[in-house]
Amino acid sequence: MVASRSARARKAGVEAGPLSRVRIEVGPDDSFVYRIACTACTTATGSAWSTHRRGENNGYLAAMDRWSFHLVEKHPGAEAPCLVHLPAAQQRLHESREQRDGSTD
Repeated sequence: MVASRSARARKAGVEAGPLSRVRIEVGPDDSFVYRIACTACTTATGSAWSTHRRGENNGYLAAMDRWSFHLVEKHPGAEAPCLVHLPAAQQRLHESREQRDGSTD
C-alpha cells in the first residue's frame, strides 16, 4: 500500500523534529515536493525559512539533507531524528559538489 501525502508529511515532520513544519506539494511532473519550514527562522522577506528551491531536486532526501544542514548551522544543539543521517548528507553534498565542479579531492 502506498502511503498518502498526509501520512508522508507526518512521517517527515517526526523525522525533522520540533522546529519544523512539513508540507508536501505536488510538482508539475506529479512528483511530491517536500517543503520543510523552520518555525524559528525567517528570510529577508519575512517568510519562514524553508528547504524549497525552484528547479532543484526537492524530494524527501534532498529536503531532509538541507533541513539537517540548517539545523546544524542555525540551531546547534537542536535535536531531531534526521540528524542521525548527517554524515551521509554531508557525503552526498561533497559528491554533488565534486560532480558539479569536476574536481577530485
